[in-house]
Amino acid sequence: MRVPVNRILDGWNDFWFRPRSASTLALIRIATGAMLAYVHAVWCLRLSDFMGHHALIDNEHIRRLHQNDFAWSYLWDVRDMPTLWLHQGIAILLAICLCIGFLTRFASPMIWFMTLMVCHRMTGFLFGLDQVVMMLAMYLILAPTGSRWSVDAWLSRRLARGENSMKLLRWLFPSTEPSSMTTIASRLIQIHLCIVYLFGGIAKLRGEMWWDGTAMWFSAVAYEYQSLDLTWLGRYSLMGAILSHVTVFWETFYCVLIWQRWSRPYFLAIAVAVHGGIALFLGMITFGMMMIVANLVFIEPEWIDRMIARRRLQSHKT
Repeated sequence: MRVPVNRILDGWNDFWFRPRSASTLALIRIATGAMLAYVHAVWCLRLSDFMGHHALIDNEHIRRLHQNDFAWSYLWDVRDMPTLWLHQGIAILLAICLCIGFLTRFASPMIWFMTLMVCHRMTGFLFGLDQVVMMLAMYLILAPTGSRWSVDAWLSRRLARGENSMKLLRWLFPSTEPSSMTTIASRLIQIHLCIVYLFGGIAKLRGEMWWDGTAMWFSAVAYEYQSLDLTWLGRYSLMGAILSHVTVFWETFYCVLIWQRWSRPYFLAIAVAVHGGIALFLGMITFGMMMIVANLVFIEPEWIDRMIARRRLQSHKT
């Protein structure tokens, strides 16, 4: 029995703690930081409707909505607009720092926390995009994502990082060496995605329209989401039924088949098609984009590094 147990333990340790490059998470960091800056900027367009004395949902009602959970926000006690504008300005600046990878170790937890405070204050105004970016921002805190494609990486190459350099300096500007924390953060995002898709698939299985194949049609012609005219799908009921059933199968079994090497490319391709379709045809561009970004976590960073090295080699040859 020792051999199987040892193999299981070795596999468990390899799954969670084998050091890996931060290349994939660095790409996700760039997209997440840019989207957080965009989200905070959009909130500023109607800031007085969301927060302050004249908010559509006042602080007292927000407190009552959260009285049975652990949510809390210091913005419950902030009502003057200049302070709220300053808060949003700082949040946008931190989001930009996360995007470009400047002082990422500080910017990452700070923008996550400030966005969480806004989300707890704006209960009732949020949708899937806010949940996705918050999920990604939370796990990115764990990994040294500033070690790749960032201002931090540029500074790290120009600062002394020898054995005698300060620990704070080494922590603030991490090296490009593979890290176990990168692996842990990647696995947490992957498992979180699997849970989201699993429960989404189960919810769809409870709907009659997903069983009779008409769900895709009704989604496409819903006027409140429609960005392109897809009423022509009504002439091809078989196509709509196939798309509906493929979507349910993909979402339900994503948590199993995404881990298999032979099926992963197909499931990632369907993820791009599904969320790309949501972005293009249902008007939820930002949500669709960020879900595609989240799925990038299943792309091995070594593959990205090889592709970049190959491109550099080709550019040098030319």
